[in-house]
Amino acid sequence: MEMMGTNFGETFTNLLPALESKRNEFMLYGYTTVTKEDIWVYCLRKVWRGKNVEEMPVHKIANDILQISPAAFMTFTQIEAQRDADWFSDLNSDELQMLLGPRNENDAES
Repeated sequence: MEMMGTNFGETFTNLLPALESKRNEFMLYGYTTVTKEDIWVYCLRKVWRGKNVEEMPVHKIANDILQISPAAFMTFTQIEAQRDADWFSDLNSDELQMLLGPRNENDAES
């Protein structure tokens, strides 16, 4: 089962009704860009981290999906976006050295 690809396997397919229901709930709250795949990846990374989903009972997986709060999902999404961001991509090596390098004591006095 691929975690990041679009092929999530039979478990994903069996749980499409629960994922669709949760996606519809998110749409009611104004989160119109959330997909079923986004919800599934959230569950894999956050809710079921370290667990073998294919060995879990289907009712437990469906219950976990239906209990996701939009606030928890959006918080996770924002944290992941910040974690993946390359904050210094616009800086060249001289600018990075000036920003992150050791500080001169003479510079502190001026």
